[in-house]
Amino acid sequence: MLDTAAATKIQNVLSALNRALANHKIDDALELFTDDCYWRDLLTFTWNIKTVEGKPEIRDMLEQRLADVVPADWTVDAEEHAAHAKGITEGFFTFDTAVARGHGYVRLKDGLIWTLLTAMHELKGHEEPKGNARPMGARHGAEQGEPTWAEEREAEQAELGITTQPYVLIIGGGQGGIALGARLRQHGVPALIVEKNARPGDSWRKRYKSLCLHDPVWYDHLPYIKFPDNWPVFSPKDKIGDWLEMYAKVMELNFWGATEAKQASYDETTQTWTVDVERDGERVTLQPKHLVLATGMSAKPNVPGFPGQDIFTGIQQHSSEHRGPDDMAGKQVAVVGSNNSAHDICAALAENGVDVTMIQRSSTHISKSDSLMKHALGPLYSEEAVARGITTEKADLINASIPYGLAPEFQKPAFDTIREEDADFYQALEDAGFMLDFGADDSGLFMKYLRRASGYYIDVGASQLIIDGRIKLESGSQVKALTENKVVLEDGREIQADAVIYATGYGSMNGWAADLISQDVADKVGKVWGLGSDTPKDPGPWEGEQRNMWKPTQQDNLWFHGGNLAQSRHYSHYLALQLKARMAGISMPVYGLQETHHLS
Repeated sequence: MLDTAAATKIQNVLSALNRALANHKIDDALELFTDDCYWRDLLTFTWNIKTVEGKPEIRDMLEQRLADVVPADWTVDAEEHAAHAKGITEGFFTFDTAVARGHGYVRLKDGLIWTLLTAMHELKGHEEPKGNARPMGARHGAEQGEPTWAEEREAEQAELGITTQPYVLIIGGGQGGIALGARLRQHGVPALIVEKNARPGDSWRKRYKSLCLHDPVWYDHLPYIKFPDNWPVFSPKDKIGDWLEMYAKVMELNFWGATEAKQASYDETTQTWTVDVERDGERVTLQPKHLVLATGMSAKPNVPGFPGQDIFTGIQQHSSEHRGPDDMAGKQVAVVGSNNSAHDICAALAENGVDVTMIQRSSTHISKSDSLMKHALGPLYSEEAVARGITTEKADLINASIPYGLAPEFQKPAFDTIREEDADFYQALEDAGFMLDFGADDSGLFMKYLRRASGYYIDVGASQLIIDGRIKLESGSQVKALTENKVVLEDGREIQADAVIYATGYGSMNGWAADLISQDVADKVGKVWGLGSDTPKDPGPWEGEQRNMWKPTQQDNLWFHGGNLAQSRHYSHYLALQLKARMAGISMPVYGLQETHHLS
């Protein structure tokens, strides 16, 4: 509900900011910010995904970018949420720049700007053809006899990548590549998706058969087409696979299945990529201007090396190769790992009567799904949020408006409540020998995901199986070696095993860049993912944004796109705008290009 007083307070500050920026009075603008302020920009000022923290950093950005950006018309969105609670006044606003229209979200503390989000909504003169601008479709009169839609579509599919080149080549046809392909399609950017699996959605279909999304439906919509109102809260993997296949077809995406990218190189002179792919056994050379690696966070399996793997007589497989419990009947199975995949695999095995042991090498954060929904996701992504007028798009902007530097502060209260409400559950897990944590600073699951993309499990039943002893647990020691039929831990314990499943996660996305392009390019770009929080598996220095994701990298015309369904939906918008602007020849000086601090 709109709080008129809050909206007025926000408008007064925005009007003052508008005047200061219009008159290039940076000192006056800075007077409107708190000392501990954050300004997160999605393209509008920086042509980057960049957060500047504190007045000195905001000053530097404005000194370098204000003249080009020409911001104007900062206006509170009177039809949207504006509210005041716990000393914070917050709400949506709109604004313009020389080349774009923007949406934003602001939080005021003591009447001054504490957090500011400026996000590009659309490029002027390059708006998506929707609403009143949607295409006519039907052809009448003088246009009769022209090729039909089906004929034009067939010709496009026959030509793109063969006689004409895509402007953008997307490698990876999971939810990330498909969401970006849909965005680019609406922007009129010629794009081709290549995927090693035969059909859209196969990357989901080929995972272990019990896999089900742990995120709720309201969080997981794709761009343009939302899941139906009767879609299940948690989607089974094959249902997601079918949805992606349908989506790719109706969104008219140019998708080459059964196509594997073999090698890529970049010509600095022509600013063009040369990419060799193998399609249905035939070698094809593509020459796009831009290359997007949308291989996701699960592109490069991380298989640990243990002494004795060569003499182990049973089955060894990474979790990405595991298809389910059917082939494990009558076997003793050891699962190395204790995160989402490990729990899912162990639960399916135990529920099918398989003797399974989870080997937990380090502590894991657990949140019960219901608790996570209620306290962490529910305020923005739930049926109740929809009833309050919080659409997915609004929820995404509110979520994006929280700078990563403040995210632990925003997250901790929810997880403190979860820990208190589920105290008996956590005590039972610890009594079973399970090693628990709530993150390095007790900020919970989402910060672990953003920092390292590992170290957690959203409980949908496996934890009770551990408590009940149906999933055996060996925790507190690393794996030392394998023998012919055992897993030996460093503390001397031995686990009899006919099969070992490595639920040990995945490597950085730039490892795939090294394989496809070169180690030099991978090193030039550096580590992909993480914030630089200087917590386990996320080394500093502080970046303030996800490393190399959805934004320019140190390698010209090379982009990384991925993450969960929500991130694929939200950030595909900004990556598509960057690619559209480049195709349209819009001047795009990038402010704050990320430096390389870690090679992998």
